[in-house]
Formats: sequence, structure tokens, C-alpha cells
Amino acid sequence: MSAMSGAVRRIRAFAGQFALLGLLALVAALLLSAAPRLAFGSADRGLRGQIAAQPPAVRDLSYEETPTQVPGFPWVVRPQHLDGLLDAMPSAVRDVIGDGWYAAQTGTGRATGAGRPANPPLDLVLRASTETREAVTMVDGRWPSDQGAPDGSIEVAVAADVATSAGVRTGMLMNVKPNGSSLPSRRVTIVGTFRAVDPGNGVWDSLPSVLRITPGSPQSESSVATAVALTNQAGLDSLAEAHWPVSFSWRYRIAADRLTADNATPVLDALRQVQQQAHREVQFNQGLATPLAVFLDRYHAALTVLSVVSTGVLATLGGLVILAAGLAVRRRAAEFALIRARGGAVVDVGWRALLESLLVIPPAAAVGWLAGLTVPGRGADTGWLVVAAALLITLALPVTAVVVRSSVAARADLTGRFRSARRLTVEVALLAVAVLGTVLLRRRGLPPGGGIDPLLAAVPVLLAAGAAILVLRGYPLPLRLAGRLAGRSRGVVGFLGLARAGRSAVTGPLIVVVMAVATAGFCAVVASGVTDSRDRAADLAVPADLLLIGDHFAADTADELAGQPGVRAVAPLLAVPATELVRSSTEMRNTMSTYLLLVDAPALTRVAELSGTRIDLPDPLRTATPGVDPVPALVSPAVAADLAGGGVVTAQGGRYAFRTDRVVSSFPTVPAGTDRFVVLPWQALRAAPATPLTPTGFLLSASGADPVALRETGERGQTRWFTEGLVTALPTTRPPVLTSRATAHADLDSGGANGVLLFGIVLGVAGGAVLGLLAIAFAVLAGAQTRGRVLSRLRTMGLSRPQWRGLLLVELAPLIGVAMLTGAVTGVLSPLLLTPVLGLDTFTAGVPVLVRFDVTVFGGALALGAVALAVAIAVEAIVNRRLRLGEVLRLGEEI
Repeated sequence: MSAMSGAVRRIRAFAGQFALLGLLALVAALLLSAAPRLAFGSADRGLRGQIAAQPPAVRDLSYEETPTQVPGFPWVVRPQHLDGLLDAMPSAVRDVIGDGWYAAQTGTGRATGAGRPANPPLDLVLRASTETREAVTMVDGRWPSDQGAPDGSIEVAVAADVATSAGVRTGMLMNVKPNGSSLPSRRVTIVGTFRAVDPGNGVWDSLPSVLRITPGSPQSESSVATAVALTNQAGLDSLAEAHWPVSFSWRYRIAADRLTADNATPVLDALRQVQQQAHREVQFNQGLATPLAVFLDRYHAALTVLSVVSTGVLATLGGLVILAAGLAVRRRAAEFALIRARGGAVVDVGWRALLESLLVIPPAAAVGWLAGLTVPGRGADTGWLVVAAALLITLALPVTAVVVRSSVAARADLTGRFRSARRLTVEVALLAVAVLGTVLLRRRGLPPGGGIDPLLAAVPVLLAAGAAILVLRGYPLPLRLAGRLAGRSRGVVGFLGLARAGRSAVTGPLIVVVMAVATAGFCAVVASGVTDSRDRAADLAVPADLLLIGDHFAADTADELAGQPGVRAVAPLLAVPATELVRSSTEMRNTMSTYLLLVDAPALTRVAELSGTRIDLPDPLRTATPGVDPVPALVSPAVAADLAGGGVVTAQGGRYAFRTDRVVSSFPTVPAGTDRFVVLPWQALRAAPATPLTPTGFLLSASGADPVALRETGERGQTRWFTEGLVTALPTTRPPVLTSRATAHADLDSGGANGVLLFGIVLGVAGGAVLGLLAIAFAVLAGAQTRGRVLSRLRTMGLSRPQWRGLLLVELAPLIGVAMLTGAVTGVLSPLLLTPVLGLDTFTAGVPVLVRFDVTVFGGALALGAVALAVAIAVEAIVNRRLRLGEVLRLGEEI
């Protein structure tokens, strides 16, 4: 009990030192418990938002049985497969599936009948699905009868919008004949029209769509729209008895709220497993693997950056703990020396310090851990890390008390002048490990599987420590030279300040400050590089103020868009996602599917200039005119490797020869990740009069233009192409999409794992700045007693208070300046060395992240240095006031 009460008294006597150690323990526990929760919670929200925003065709998993001629009752023999197929899936997939639907439908059949014109033609699909009857509100007529029609026709109901677009109505009788079949046609009676209670209900997401007409391909000369009519079990069984081909599908909707960053990998692996094990009779379709793989790539890259930042922050915290323990031991050196003088062993000193630490550190760590658990997010298994950190911080004081045995009267300012061979060996080994780790990391890259790489996390810390050691070896020499020059002057402030700065032993604080500033600099450079690369990616996606994309537009749409208020220039473009590419006009074999883009080069150049973007178009493309044959082209490296300088492509029925003018890895508006593309100058192509080229999109330079008016203009132009062109077809129901460059940039900034990356950058910048200032405060505290004695003597000799402040600035400015600049240089160089293995291009749509020697980092370091000097002066003033230096000097006592 006496030992416990004595420990309590000593804790009260040295409350400031123990409060500092306890605060560091609390912060470490808080970071280890709260940071993973925030990061994982942000990743989960980003993943769920990304998957929820995907179209149903991507979110749904489906099994489809190819059309077969089932002689009877196809409906009743297969609904039970809905549960059976689900039970056969891997558990990782089952756990994230929400709803499921079963459907059976016929193939397309040409619909004809009285009251509806034969042109444009219409194909009809008859479908029966679970849960559709409960999801509709009848607008006119009724739902198909379960007993079937008395006249033997097939009763169907269609969506009201489909009825309007297709020109059909309730009570109309049509004949439907299966396409590509010799089977006789069947009579179909439309007995009702309906509207969906909730158009967002997953039951309506099967393709073709029930709620709207599906237009035919704009590239086809005989564009035929497709409509879906809903029937019931009786109607479908009647068709099956007549040997109509019937296909079956079982569709499952992924519940986005059940996905987490942890189960994304098992779900992706399970989907690939199901894809490989699917039977030939039943086709398994899924589009979820692609967005999941994209998210995981970004998530692993964000975790890599977060691991680097966390290691830097924790290493800085560890350095501060060591500094705090060393400061406490130096302040209590007389006490520990007295224990040894009275016959106590070194172990006795350690046990005394351990008991004191046990009363302070574990409770503080527990408070930090509990506070971290209150942070919103998903929990992580970091309790053992908190325990390990608390144990290490608890042992810091007793271990330091046992290891450090310096004399009370030791010249601390001279300890750095004489370095042992052991210390030199350790420093050289640290430098060698830092260099070797960097070389190995660049050679081997990240390990497969996307896990956290300890080597990558440790290399920036090792580089910072190695840089600090090199600076420690060199920076006292110029200070001593400057001190000799200052000694020839008449002032005493410069001479004394530089002399003390050159003799100061600041190894520990300098290393900690360099690690803190390097971590903040690393994050700042990474953030700047990602932002610049996203700007380039946004310029590639939308190289103008606005991009209007649709199926096809009438030729006069460009003039109508140019007439809109606020529109300065318009450039049409024609994109063919998959065209045939051959090596010559006479070669018809070995066609290669390639993305083809036709651009009006002069108009595109003007739009880009007015929009403030830069597009590198070679002069042959910009100046190409009709009559140039073959026309110059930009091609991707993959296309260039397949061609011998040129080739022939097909666009809207015409064939165009080209020669390769330049090989480029990317081009504006070409989708990211497209490795095969050809870009031709539209103004130089001679289209056949019977098949004129028509645009699929427009780039607009616009300021203050009304987006709604632009979309309506584009929709009118698209409707004119469908209804008034050479090919008459039902109007498309897909409206044009208008995208701004700002929206493209915002899409890159939001969603997925961007929150994890942002959290890591903010943690590194804020943590590095705060911990760097705290390390400067330790550097001031470490030499406060020595400076106090010097100050007291100099004050008796007439040193004024402004001169004392100047002396403190001259002494600390080199330390702070060297530490800040060294940390900034290390922080800038680390991304330059490590960016190739960080995988940051996953956040920039594949555009390589090019980090640069950012001058703003040095500006921030200098600003932080100015704040650090102000903090140093404030800390020094507080210490001097508490130690009552003038009174101690008058009494002749030792400080």
C-alpha cells in the first residue's frame, strides 16, 4: 500500500509529464480504434452507393434457359427452380441477394392487325412473370383471365406508354407470327392497359422492357422496335402447346445494403465460380463482377495509401512517446541517482517507474479505445493493436529509466559531438535498409491479392528517418561556420544563438519532426497528383463545356444547338463502338472489332479553345479535306500493331480507308479502358449520298446555356432521325444524355473507395502537422533548463527581453527550418519513388497519376515552421515562468 501511495504522490508531483504520456496513449488508442471504423464505414457506404447506382442489368444475376419447344404446361414445372438455384449458389452470393423473380416468355413475333399501320413494323414478346399482377394499376380494361379467352386467342395487357407509342389500344385483335419460324400465327387480344405502381420495382427490369418500347438498332437499315405484352399462365401454356419456343429465366437482385468492403472479394470470387460451373442448358448472366473488381482495385489502392499514412502517424507518435519518456527521465535524474546511491538496483528504478506508468497509461488507453468505439462506422479487429500500443507506451518510461543513466550534471549539449561506433553502425544500417527497401519495392511491386504490404508501409518512414540522420550529420557544420562569422560582429545574440544551435543534441526531436512533416508532405503530393490526373481524365471524358450523347441525331441538330442562347460553338462526332477493321480495301478476312470515332477536327479545335481545354490534334487531321485518300488517322497502340500503316473501317454502311498518322494511347470521348480505337477526320470523308453520315453526339462550348433546352433540342433531333430519315422507325425512348466537364470530374471524386483515400490524406496532413508541432515543443522542453540557466546569467549581465527572444529564435530557427525542409523534401520524393506501385490510376479512370515536385508543399512547410517558432517561444516562456529562473539564480541552487 505504501508503494502505491508513494506512486500516487509522485504522479501528482510530476503531473505534467504523466499527463503528456497519458495523452499520447489516449491518442494512439483512439487512432487505432477510430481510424479503421471510419475507413471501413466510408468504404462500405461508397460500395453500396456505387452498386445501388448501377443499372438493373448489372445488379441482377440471372439464369436463362434457351428457347425450347415445350409441348405443355411450361409454367408450372419451373417456378420451384427459383429457390433451388438460389440454394445451389455459394453462401457468399446467397447472403447478398434480396428479391428474386421467375419469368417465361416467347421469342419475338411480328405483330399485324386491323387498326395499326404496317409501317413502322413492330415485334411483340409475350411474357408471364411472378408478382406482376400485384404491381400494376389498370388504366383501361382488365387483366388477362386465368381461364383464357373463349375464342381461343391469347389475352394480353400492355403498358399505357407502350400502347401509345405502338399505336395499339384495348380491344384490338392482332396476329403474331414467330420470327424465323414456320409456325402459324396466333391471335392476340389486348384486354387492358396498365401503369406500374412503382416503376422502380425490380419486377419491371427484365429485358426487353415491359414499360417502354425498345427501339431497334440505329445502325440497322430495317429498324424494328420491340414491345412486351404481359399474359398469364393460361396464355403461355396455350402457346407452348402450339410448340412456340419458350424461354425461362430466374433473376435475382443483389441487395446493395448487404455488401461490405470485407465481403466484396468473396462475392466476386463466388460469382466467377458460378460463371465457370454454369451448365450449357442454363446460361448464367451477371454484370456485377466488373464494378466489384473496379471497387476492389480502388479500395486496395486506398488501403495502401492509408497504411503508409497510418504507419507514418504511428511512428511519429512512437517517437513522441520516446521523447516524452526521455524528458521525464532527465527531469527525474536526481531522484533515480539517489535511489542508486542508497543501494538500490537498476531494477528498482524500473519497477518504480513501471508502477507509476501502470496507474496512468492503461486507463488513458482504455478511454481512447472506448471513445474510438463511439465513432460511426464498421468495427474492425484492432483491439489487440490497442493492447499492444498501451503495453509499449507503459514500458517506455521504465525501460528508458533503466537504459538511460546520464549524470545530473552531464553536458547534454555536447552529447551529440561524440558518436560511438555502435551508433554509427545503426545509422548506416538504417540508411541501407531504407535504400534497399525502396529498390525492392519498385522491382517487385505490390503483392498479389491486394493485402497491406508491410514493406510499402515501412519504406516512407525509413526514408524519413534516413534523411533526418543525413541532415544531422551535415547541418551543424554550416552553423558553426556562421557562428564564427557572427563572433566577429558586435552583437551577442547571433553569436550565442548560432553557437548553441551548432552544439545542440537534437537527434530525437529532429527525426520525429522529419517523419511528421514527411507524412503530411506525402499526403499533399498524392492529393495534388490525383487531382491533376482527374482533371486530365475529365478533359478526356468531356473535352468541352458540355457533351450531348444519344443514339442518332438528324443532320440539322448541330445548327439548332448552335442557335441556343449561351452556345458559342458546336462540334459533331460519330462514335461506332464496334466496327469492322481490315488491313486493306480488298481484304475481307480477319476483321477486327474496333472503336471508331469520327470528329470534325476544325470544329473540335474551336470548341476546345473556347472551353479552355487542350486537344492535341496533328495538323494533317485538322487540315484534311475531301479528296485526301486515304485519310490520316489516330490509332491506338493495339491497332497500330495489327496494321501495316493503314486499314479500312466501316461506318453506317460506308467503307473508309485511312493511313496511320500518329499512335496515341488515349483520345477525348473514347471510353476509358478502350485499347482498340481509330479516330478519323469527319470533314475529310466522302459519304455516299444514299447513306449520309449522321452524328451520335455533340461537343458544345457553352456558358449559361439552359441544360433542359439543350436536352430537348437533342431529343427533337433524335426523333427527327428516327421518324423523318431514310429509315423509318418507332422513336427511341432513350433520351439524349447531357454531361458537363464538372459533372465528369465530380463522378471521379465521389463514390466507391474515394472516401477511404480522402480520409487517409486528411489524417496524414492533419496528423503530421499537429504531431510535428508537438515534436518541436519537445525539442524546446529538452533544452529548456540549460537555456534557462544561460538566460538567467545573461539577464544579470544586461540582456533585454527582446534580445532573449531573438536569441531563442536564432537558436531554434535552424533546427525548425532544417527539420521542416528535410521533411518536405522527403515527403515530395516518397511519392515520386512509390507512385508506380501505389495503383492510384484506379481513381483517375486509368489516367496515369503523375506526381511532381510540388512547391506548395514547401510553402506549407515554411508556414508550419513559422507556427512552430511561435509555439516554441510560447513554450519557452511558460517553462521559464514555472521554473522561476531569476529566484533560483539568486539563491545559487541548481536547476
